[in-house]
Amino acid sequence: MGFDAENVGPLGPEQKAVPVEAWGRTAAEWVAGRPALATLPTPIVTLDAGALEHNRAAMAGWAARAGVDLAPHGKTTMAPSLWRAQLDAGAWGITVATPWQLSFALSTGLPCVLAAYPVLDPGVLRFLGRPRTARVLVWADGVDVVEAMAPHVAGSAQPLDVLVDVGAPGGRTGARTLDAAVATARAVVGTPGLRLAGVAGYEGSLAHDASDASLATIRAYLASLRDVHAALGDLYDGEAVLTAGGSAYFDEVAGALAPLHEPGRTRVVVRAGAYLAHDDGFYRGITPSNRETGPRLRAALHGWVRVISRPEPGLALADGGKRDLPFDEGLPEVQAIRRGGVSPAEPVPGAEVTALADQHTFVRLTGDAENVRVGDVLRLGLSHPCTTFDKWGLLPVVDDASAAQPAVVDVVRTVFG
Repeated sequence: MGFDAENVGPLGPEQKAVPVEAWGRTAAEWVAGRPALATLPTPIVTLDAGALEHNRAAMAGWAARAGVDLAPHGKTTMAPSLWRAQLDAGAWGITVATPWQLSFALSTGLPCVLAAYPVLDPGVLRFLGRPRTARVLVWADGVDVVEAMAPHVAGSAQPLDVLVDVGAPGGRTGARTLDAAVATARAVVGTPGLRLAGVAGYEGSLAHDASDASLATIRAYLASLRDVHAALGDLYDGEAVLTAGGSAYFDEVAGALAPLHEPGRTRVVVRAGAYLAHDDGFYRGITPSNRETGPRLRAALHGWVRVISRPEPGLALADGGKRDLPFDEGLPEVQAIRRGGVSPAEPVPGAEVTALADQHTFVRLTGDAENVRVGDVLRLGLSHPCTTFDKWGLLPVVDDASAAQPAVVDVVRTVFG
């Protein structure tokens, strides 16, 4: 996979992932020499090229075997080059989560964008009403949402596809009853500028683990999606899209909905987005791989922080913090140490991240980990890719984060506004 090195430059001090010696050079010029990981500034987050390719292929293969299409959630990375890589692997489209993300995604030339929310911004609705080649699908969960859209789509050059958003008590958006979902669908059909295109939902807000009780909740919810889809059969205009599936329960989505996948009649679309980078925390714990119902994925994101202080026994302070590393779904975990920042990585049992400040990592040291010294670099496993990518406008891509001397082979550019 090629990413953004050919399109980024010149590099400069505004990019915190770039070493001083690369300033003034293009990214292509910089990575051509395969700079060593040891030359990068810390703190830094890197992507592992091998893991990215493995995950891309593994998920594409799983979807093909499961009999579903993929529209990965683009908000995870907000990286157009990674979106293209997913489309090149066979993804049907890309999902977004805000009006701005939708507008930006269309500006990159994506052929199909699924907006997993109600689009009510008047300017964006008028923008969508212009002639376009990209397919756009948006959500609505009530007659009131349809009525709010109506004045801004009436004169559209082509109808806007709408999916009826089905929810559940305690969840996020979504019609709470079958009657409410049917009423929403009928309102879409009766509104000039809109076209009823299917049913959508998100199961991830209803459970947060893989216990039997949680999986039962997910299955009951997916059954309600099927019920709504069946109730709307006579209202559809052409192929219906039936979509669910975050990154935690996409196996359950396939199990419940894949039997309905019949392109031309009903297209089942899974929107999992975290799989490409995966993680060493929340998704590692809840992934369908653990249930042997999903592809084996590898963490592609790693943090690297330099020890800058050993102020007392049992404590090290490193130079990364909340501005650099995710913490909303668990603290980073210490995986390895590079002595002096240059030696091959080796295990460091007894080192544990206990807190993050804005720009500091607190590391508790026990046993042999007491020999951690100022200047050593720690490799961190990270939890939750969605809040990792948004901290970095540019991410170096290394050939192999576990190699004795990882080398930078590309860069990925993100766009978070």
